[in-house]
Amino acid sequence: MSAYKLNPERFFDSDREVRKYAIELYDSVKDLPIISPHGHVDPVLLAENRPFSDPTELFLIPDHYILRLLYSQGIPMEDLGVPRKDGGKTEIDHKKIWQIFADHYYLFAGTPTGAWLDYEFFEVFGISERLNRNNAAKIYDQLQEKLISEEFLPRALYDRFNIEVLATTDSAVDSLEFHQKLQKSDWNGRMIPTFRPDSVFNIASSEWIDEIAALHLATGIVTDTFSSFICALESRREYFKDNGATATDQGILSPYTHELSYMEVNSIFKNALKGNVTKENAEAFIAHMIMEMARMSTEDGLVMQLHPGSFRNHNDTVFRHFGADKGADIPVKTEYTRNLHELLNKYGNDTRLTLIVFTLDETAYSRELAPLAGHYPAMKLGPSWWFHDSIQGMTRFREQVSETATIYNTVGFNDDTRAFPSIPARHDLSRRVDSNWLAGLVARHIIGMEEAFSMSRALAYDLVKKAYKL
Repeated sequence: MSAYKLNPERFFDSDREVRKYAIELYDSVKDLPIISPHGHVDPVLLAENRPFSDPTELFLIPDHYILRLLYSQGIPMEDLGVPRKDGGKTEIDHKKIWQIFADHYYLFAGTPTGAWLDYEFFEVFGISERLNRNNAAKIYDQLQEKLISEEFLPRALYDRFNIEVLATTDSAVDSLEFHQKLQKSDWNGRMIPTFRPDSVFNIASSEWIDEIAALHLATGIVTDTFSSFICALESRREYFKDNGATATDQGILSPYTHELSYMEVNSIFKNALKGNVTKENAEAFIAHMIMEMARMSTEDGLVMQLHPGSFRNHNDTVFRHFGADKGADIPVKTEYTRNLHELLNKYGNDTRLTLIVFTLDETAYSRELAPLAGHYPAMKLGPSWWFHDSIQGMTRFREQVSETATIYNTVGFNDDTRAFPSIPARHDLSRRVDSNWLAGLVARHIIGMEEAFSMSRALAYDLVKKAYKL
């Protein structure tokens, strides 16, 4: 059987003129360093630099993109080796789990996950056959042999992937011990934390009181009033900055922003400490805290990211048995113009603030997000996210946003990954799609090649580095 290879012109337009320009543009950016400003790779991975345990643990179990599609075909989470919260029985034979994955590999054809997996298998690991039910065991063994070698240790892969900066996402009460371990090591890579305060903002959560207790332990500040709570948050932000952080991140359902009086917000906070929380109070508290985060960012310089529009853990059964991040975060219709009005009028004209807004609602691209980012100096648009970081999704984003906001009010690409080997695959796909989009503009004589080369570099490298202060 002849070796399988990825087509070097994949994802480019079938029109010869467009494809010619796309190849030139892609060649100019394909080897630029990767800046990954938002993701979920565990810092333990690089701090300890141990071999990956096996292909199933590396590719499948941490990647909710894979899990969600397999689950949609009726495959139980237990059969995929996902741990149950109650400690119940799940499959522990990783070769059996891999066989299930290989039996259903055809499901990923034409999806962004399929494009990423193909890149990982063929480009990163040098596998010469496409995975299927018949060669599953053979490819598993080939991958396992590579994973125990030094050239496939996490730090070696980091260097091979040409990563310049890799950001994690960390709870507000995280000790950041593994980031500190990396900083004290002789490793020359750069991995930085990101401050994510969701757990201490969600006063409606059954775990909120425990999070407040952890905040007290982390700061030494007794958070029995709203003002002391703010002091504790400011202390943690400073701690994150001291450990290399340049950004914060908030996952919210709605981007509604509204500033309460101190009396109002302090009353909500104190009642929450007693366990008295209404849905309306929880929403008002988060709306106020978004305003507070913007204020803090104008003062301490941390970039502010908002990830609204996700109905988290939509599948109650999966969440109850297996926990969060199992592929059941579903987009909802999201409104920005009115919801961000108060924040943008108070802080959007302040150039000390960088506010990066994401969306899962494509209908908001040209109607709301592009006009807002095309006006307010503080606001930038995050790239297509989750189900939209695909060939068609990224192209739609560029087409609907760029005429109004220009690419220079966007922030390039981030991979939002948990699966470490997928990082170069995702950035490669983004660079190819952006090159192809720019090539179409050149072919239609909207821009020239000189402009296209500058824009291609900006999208691949310059914009993200500037926006995230890296």
